[in-house]
Amino acid sequence: MKSKFACTLILVISVICFATTMIQAQTDVKNDQSKSGYHLIKKIELGGEGGWDYLLADSHSRLLYISRSSHVMIMDMDSSKVVGDIPDTKGVHGVALAHDCGKGFTSNGRDSSVTIFDLKTFKEIAKVKVEKNPDAIIYDKFSKKVFAFNAGSSSVSVIDAAEGKLTVTISLDGKPEFAVSDGKGTVYVNLEDKNEVVAIDSKELKIKSRWSLAPGEGPSGLAIDRKNQRLFSVCENKKMIVLDAATGKSVADVPIGKGTDAAAFDADGQLAFSSNGEGTLTIVKEDSKDAFSVIENLPTQKGARTMTIDTKTHHVFLAAASYGVAPEPTAEHPHPRPPMLPNSFVILEYGK
Repeated sequence: MKSKFACTLILVISVICFATTMIQAQTDVKNDQSKSGYHLIKKIELGGEGGWDYLLADSHSRLLYISRSSHVMIMDMDSSKVVGDIPDTKGVHGVALAHDCGKGFTSNGRDSSVTIFDLKTFKEIAKVKVEKNPDAIIYDKFSKKVFAFNAGSSSVSVIDAAEGKLTVTISLDGKPEFAVSDGKGTVYVNLEDKNEVVAIDSKELKIKSRWSLAPGEGPSGLAIDRKNQRLFSVCENKKMIVLDAATGKSVADVPIGKGTDAAAFDADGQLAFSSNGEGTLTIVKEDSKDAFSVIENLPTQKGARTMTIDTKTHHVFLAAASYGVAPEPTAEHPHPRPPMLPNSFVILEYGK
């Protein structure tokens, strides 16, 4: 009797365990399917001196431009080798490329200038003085103008790419962060202190519209889906605000990680990215032009908050470094930053 009961009990337990295993397996499959497929492909140890700011992937020339405080490193994205350097770019923030003119441009915050360099030799051609602390910089092919956004004077300096001369400076009435172009005559820029996006007519060189990013606060990175006319503004209160680029209407409010500084959009995969200083990469799927869902918050490295995307391989590149212990706070520096450890600078390459 006991033997029969024991056999029955073992059978029941086996059935339950099998069913549990099957349910878990199905759950695991669903979880795997919900992931983006992105993972760390390569950790490229570049070392060298200087912090960093924007990264720019030039998919056409297979080059990655890396701003490093006083110079710009240029890395071949296929070989992961440094192939060039642009010196004397004091406080460099960003790089813009005008292939149709054969020129590149860097925004140099500490001496309030834009360096113009040759895209083949990387040699300096000229320097253009602009207003205080140019930060973001982009080239608008539609107007053949370079837009250098001056964080220290709440303005944008417009440079004729072919002539290399300052055309006009436009007041923005707010601190500009990142900017994008729709390729059809409009340049968009985040205003960090106003929680707005400003739309600029790149031909007429005047402001067309101002749009609120509420409930987003402290916008930094900005990306664009040109086909569906969607802007992706990542904000310090852990929100990605999606706007209609034609009307400024808020389309979506998507949660992202903490400490964001950059945004990117992959048109082929219909994916929006936010790189977060906490050490995550938020990957958002554009399910339709009005519907967006977070696929995952992919672990990266703490401090990896700036990025760019190679539109050919769809690989995402982030910059990071290791840090020591922060010094004691003082009246002059109440929130001191920890020192960057020597030669710890790396580029993290993520892909499928």
